[in-house]
Amino acid sequence: TPSASQPPPAMSAHRLDTLARHVIGSQPFTQSLSPYPAAAGGQRPPVTSHVLDTGSGKPAQGVSVTLEMMEAGAFQKIGGDFTNSDGRCPKLLAIDHKLLPGVYRCTFDTKAYYAAKGEQCFYPEVPIIFEIKAINEHYHIPLLVSNFGFSTYRGS
Repeated sequence: TPSASQPPPAMSAHRLDTLARHVIGSQPFTQSLSPYPAAAGGQRPPVTSHVLDTGSGKPAQGVSVTLEMMEAGAFQKIGGDFTNSDGRCPKLLAIDHKLLPGVYRCTFDTKAYYAAKGEQCFYPEVPIIFEIKAINEHYHIPLLVSNFGFSTYRGS
């Protein structure tokens, strides 16, 4: 292990760079903290998501993400997108989409993602069900995934 006087190994710098890109997007820090287009005034959709492959330590590019809302006892699709090179879904919902209070489901197609990498996974899809009460708030649904496990939390 490095001492206080030694710099961390090069691998740590790469992992920090990956994490920084994951958190702030692919644009340089000095340009923008938002991964959303400047044409939209840096605004973001009311629900956003991203996926980090914890097995590789990199953003999970190419994951199909579907967003649904419960209506009359059944989920109805309201949006969807594929994760980009930063693991984000910038077009999951339109920026001007108006949320309604209710129960939502965000489903990640992990089987197709791992199959494209030539790998197997235990969870073919990861559905995250959450409830929105405050329609003027932003909701961020992150997924940390590996071949045999996943975790989520309410992001910011």
